[in-house]
Amino acid sequence: MSIYDFNVRKSNGTRMPLYEYEGKPVLIMNTASKCAFTPQFSDLQRLYEQYHESGIEFLGFPCNQFGEQEPGTNEEAQAFCQLNYGVKFPILSKIEVNGSGAHPLFDHLRKAAPFRGFDDANVNEKLLKMMITDKNPEWLVGDTIKWNFTKFLIDRNGHVVKRFEPTDDMDELARSIEEQLAV
Repeated sequence: MSIYDFNVRKSNGTRMPLYEYEGKPVLIMNTASKCAFTPQFSDLQRLYEQYHESGIEFLGFPCNQFGEQEPGTNEEAQAFCQLNYGVKFPILSKIEVNGSGAHPLFDHLRKAAPFRGFDDANVNEKLLKMMITDKNPEWLVGDTIKWNFTKFLIDRNGHVVKRFEPTDDMDELARSIEEQLAV
């Protein structure tokens, strides 16, 4: 199974089959407008500008499951990203990434790239783990998405290459993107 087997919705609600991205690396992420990680949009837009002409696509999926940090409409989420961070990559329709209402794409992504665990030596990961323990302890178990801005790098064949947690270094993400573009 690959991401090409799934359909998603654009922010205006129209259906979009992911096979439209066949043959291209893709970065898929869950996003939020009111999160401590929201400034990552700046780095993500920079990476998009740096690598998009080489063939990679980015897809952002607003999600309100983490501290209700994406409360607005699809259009509001998209406008926020464009106005505040100059985001040019698609911000699609809001979805759920965990639980019984999770979009099948994110079920697939989670299974294809299991959670690696928290590194308690990393201060940001330790803080994230403490927050999740306090607010959503059920998400500590298994391969659930732990918070906003979890990213999945997909290869040209539609298969997950790597999962990046919200606390992962953007330079590491850039190196992984470069590796996929070189293949």
